[in-house]
Amino acid sequence: MDVLAQIFPGIATLFMTDPVLGAVRVGLTILGFVLAYFGFKGKLEPLIMVPMGLGMIAVNCGVLFLDGGTTGTLIIDPLVSETDDLMTAIQVNFLQPIYNFMFSNNLIACLVFMGIGARSEISFLLARPWTCIIIAIFAELGTFVTLALGVDFFGLDPASAASVAIIGGADGPMVLFGTLMMKPELFVSVSIIAYLYLSLTYAGYPYIIKAMVPKKYRGIDIEFDMPQVSQKAKFVFIVVVCLLLCLLLPVAAPLMLSFFLGMAVKEAKIMPYQELLEGGITSFSSLFLGLVLGCLCEASTILNPTVGIILVLGILALAISAVGGIAGGWVMYFVGKKTGKSFNPAVGIAGISCMPTTTKLAQHAVEEENPFAIVIPIAMGCNISGVIVSAIAAGVFVATIGLVL
Repeated sequence: MDVLAQIFPGIATLFMTDPVLGAVRVGLTILGFVLAYFGFKGKLEPLIMVPMGLGMIAVNCGVLFLDGGTTGTLIIDPLVSETDDLMTAIQVNFLQPIYNFMFSNNLIACLVFMGIGARSEISFLLARPWTCIIIAIFAELGTFVTLALGVDFFGLDPASAASVAIIGGADGPMVLFGTLMMKPELFVSVSIIAYLYLSLTYAGYPYIIKAMVPKKYRGIDIEFDMPQVSQKAKFVFIVVVCLLLCLLLPVAAPLMLSFFLGMAVKEAKIMPYQELLEGGITSFSSLFLGLVLGCLCEASTILNPTVGIILVLGILALAISAVGGIAGGWVMYFVGKKTGKSFNPAVGIAGISCMPTTTKLAQHAVEEENPFAIVIPIAMGCNISGVIVSAIAAGVFVATIGLVL
């Protein structure tokens, strides 16, 4: 039996350790397969779900016996902190260098934001700036409600509650950034749950749209004129907004710089950088973001009692934000009726900064009722505003959380 355990430790550790842990490993392995398969089918975001699913499978199957009778993997250990142990882990564990040099310092979040910025078009925001910003503010409702619920009803300390509440902004890099800044010990749990839930927005948000926007309103077309703004004006606007936000919220300056740098490169038409950001950097970041998050999803992490609270609060945050965003869409619909400008309340879902997922969801919901209606430009403007507003919210949390501890 000992010989078999040495030859097949992945199987042996299922039965020779805590049976609950073994059962959770099997469950997470199955979940990893499901996520990878639905990513392949396009039901979930393939850029994240395929590597994340495979990572979950590998980290829960590839468990072996280590020194001292302990069990673990040779993939990644986020809990290593002592210098000597860390150097050993970096030399042995597969993804340890990626984790230590890209995740534990927020570099991965900044790289993702550069890619998002390079793919964003500021003209969409300038088409109806106040509409986009107001909807984005409404779409942060889940963030603030969840913060209050986490402290008042679930007994979390303010830093933990704020870290989980950022999930309501539906901005993955922002979740990574905020959690590391406020509650690094929850980084693994919050990040995994945030990205799992963000992928599930594909499945859940269409039902919220249909529940809150009756069929006859979902087919409303939006008439608008794209502003004729010069590249010079757009570039100056980007630089000035970056300056102001970094000045007001220096704690969020790394993410602000990354996002607006991507946008500035696009408007300046620096093609080598734009191709690098849109292609290489974005692809590299997405691949390793999904892979590392999947490999962090070990059974022992999921069994942490705090994870149950995060699961509940995370889904509440995203659901309440969706309700808030669509409520903002209704506000702009009634404002439009007063001013003679048409507006489709379903576009409110795009105020949630899960770019470009919520833009696609808004357009899909609209074209189901009216194939000729185009709302993507306004929805993308709301999406860009959502990124900025969620960054401001996270920056305010990080800057002020120390005042209540």
